Amino acid sequence: MKIIGEVLLISVAMYLVITAVLITTDRPTNIVSGEEPIAFEALTAVSYDNMPDLQPYLARDGAQLHYRLYKSRAHVSGDSGLSATLPVLILLHGSGWHSMQFVPLARELSAAGAAHVVTPDLRGHGFNPHTRGDVAAIGQLEDDLADLIAVLEPQFPGAPIIIGGHSSGGGLAVRFAGGEYGNLADGYLLLAPFLKYNAPTTRPHSGGWARPNSRRIAGLTMLNNIGIHSFDGLTVIQFAMPPGVLDGPLGSSATTAYSHRLNSSFAPRSRYGRDLAAMHQPFLLVAGLDDEAFIAEQYEPTISQYTASGRYILLPNTGHIDLLTSPGLAPLVAQWLTDSIR
Repeated sequence: MKIIGEVLLISVAMYLVITAVLITTDRPTNIVSGEEPIAFEALTAVSYDNMPDLQPYLARDGAQLHYRLYKSRAHVSGDSGLSATLPVLILLHGSGWHSMQFVPLARELSAAGAAHVVTPDLRGHGFNPHTRGDVAAIGQLEDDLADLIAVLEPQFPGAPIIIGGHSSGGGLAVRFAGGEYGNLADGYLLLAPFLKYNAPTTRPHSGGWARPNSRRIAGLTMLNNIGIHSFDGLTVIQFAMPPGVLDGPLGSSATTAYSHRLNSSFAPRSRYGRDLAAMHQPFLLVAGLDDEAFIAEQYEPTISQYTASGRYILLPNTGHIDLLTSPGLAPLVAQWLTDSIR
């Protein structure tokens, strides 16, 4: 027994030494580059005049978070001739950005009477986050989203709840579907979603946008596997935010790096197929064929292995960011909401 105990002790010590080496030898460095792996012109050219103000809501831990509400004034009639309830579409922004990412799409959908649109600033993001680029624990973004739904439901009683997201926000939507709150959603809208760094849909380093500290992530994951989360606040990934954004009026609201716990929270779980398999609700996936970060043609063959509840639309001559301002996007989403949700 003594020998077994010594072997176990040595094994644990070696395991911890390996994690320490992985974590400490792969530290973030400043990104100094004029490259622009993803074109942001489509968002920097948007007029942000007269958009809804941020509204506060309290999360379960007492934190004050914020969202914008694009409330539709349209009157919708159902087949019976009685007034039907518009869906509430919650749109989750991508990595590094915030609720203003969806101003054009939210305006168009709400004005067309397709949905009431809600665009939150996810925890760790926006103009004045408590701690930029970080959350308190892995999975907290899902808790925050469930808390937001609890705030919205009394405002729109009986309304279908649709969870949508772009890029990492789409990944969070997939994660939400596979978690304890997945049944709160009546449908999902996935706009060029991030599935995993090694998914067939993902270009290396998301086309140059993401600069991960891969060894550090591996070391922290090893610690997490044995229940150690004390170091999850360490930075593990940076984003190549274009100088045109950082030097512009919205530069101070950009989030250019994530901790391990935020990075993990903002994507499907490591076995993303399990999260996708839990997505039994109808979903629409839209991506551009010229996406710089993801391989659009791989979405359907990858996702359809796990769930058959979705529809896939690929837009020609459309990149990762300009998907959000594509003139064809809002009509597609509006039609899908009419056909599949109402």
